[in-house]
Formats: sequence, C-alpha cells, structure tokens
Amino acid sequence: MRRVVVTEFISVDGVIEAPGGGEPFERGGWAFDFDRGDEGNKFKLDELMEADAQLLGRKTYEGFAAAWPNRPDDEAGFTQRMNSMTKYVVSNTLENPSWQNTTVLNGDAADAVRKLKEDGDGTVLIAGSAQLVQALTDAGLVDEYRLMVFPLVIGAGKRLWGDTGAPAALNLVESKPVGDAGVLTLRYVPKDA
Repeated sequence: MRRVVVTEFISVDGVIEAPGGGEPFERGGWAFDFDRGDEGNKFKLDELMEADAQLLGRKTYEGFAAAWPNRPDDEAGFTQRMNSMTKYVVSNTLENPSWQNTTVLNGDAADAVRKLKEDGDGTVLIAGSAQLVQALTDAGLVDEYRLMVFPLVIGAGKRLWGDTGAPAALNLVESKPVGDAGVLTLRYVPKDA
C-alpha cells in the first residue's frame, strides 16, 4: 500500500499560503525571508528523492506546471526530479494536463486517493494543496506530515488544517532546527496509525 506524506512550508500560526510568493496573496513570499540552511535544503531534497509520485490539488498543480518545466536543472537534481516523476492531480475540471507524467484523478478526492493508495507501493508526496490535504486528513488518509515551520506569524491566509471534521492527535517522530533563523523541521504521524 502506498503512503501519503504531506509536506508543507508553514508559519507558526499554521498558514501555508504562497510561501514562495507565486500566488496572488499580499503576504506571500514569506519563506524567502529565512535561511533554512544546508540541512533544510537536504530535508526537502531527501523527501522528494524518496517519493515515488506527487499528489496535488488543481491550483497547486497549475502553479507547479507553470514554473517547474521552465527551470534550469540544478546540481542536486531537484528540478529534474520534479519534472520527471509521476504526478497525480485531483480535479474535476482539469482535462488536458500539460506537465509530463501527469494523471488526473477525478470524482470524490478521498475515494480517488484511497484507490491510489491501495493500487501500489511507495510514497506519494503532497505539497501545498490545502483543500486536498484537509479532505484527506478528514478521511484519515494521511500517513505522515512533514512540516518546515518558519518563525513568523502571518495573521491571515490559508491554513494547513483550517476547520476540520474531528480532532486528530499526532505523534512527533522527529524535530530538528535548521538554518540560522529558528526554522524547524517536524515530522508527525497520526496517533492511531
């Protein structure tokens, strides 16, 4: 069975919207105000390299599909991996995905991802995609949360969990400060897993 792993840049107050500034959000670009250092970069590279596929909501997919194919290759291989790996996008409106190796999953998000989990092995990584992450959390389909927490309060914006169905306890698996500005990497698994 596949594992679903959520990875997010997140503020102390839970905001995940536009950390890189690529969305029309007036407070976007906040992740660039901090140096996550070599250890933070390695955390992001390692999780991407270990993943077998990406799972994205339509809005995040469209942003990634507009940006990543045009980026030059980098020494670490991050860009090449982003472009070459299998991608699944949950959408009932996207018909002709332009980014290579993309499959559209339509219908109910939880049902589509439940089937995806059952039909293979490996790790499926979700970045951004707040609405999708919330739906999968409520359906009990997330196996792990990997958060890079930035030491700031944004005060507004899409939050990782928002209003969820029921409380969900998490177990902390790992925590580590990275960079020189108080950025933390945190790994959680659902307590009942």
